[in-house]
Amino acid sequence: MKSRISPKGQITVPVAVREQLGLVPGTAIEFLVREGEAVLRKDRQTREPVDRVYGTLALPRGVDPLIDEMRGPRPARARTRKARSK
Repeated sequence: MKSRISPKGQITVPVAVREQLGLVPGTAIEFLVREGEAVLRKDRQTREPVDRVYGTLALPRGVDPLIDEMRGPRPARARTRKARSK
């Protein structure tokens, strides 16, 4: 895959590369220069927005009671199996 540098020094990262690396607008990337090559990679220091907050919510009780409180109680489950005959 190839791209060209614009007059402003910008490049377009090919779609296949963006998809494979999970690059979306605003994703931090870093450039490394090694032995005459430039390497582009997703910044390992930057965490995705969901990853930053995952597990930080402290709830006073379980999620199901909170959802029931917001939505109202869930309907009772209907029995799907027939009673066994003896």
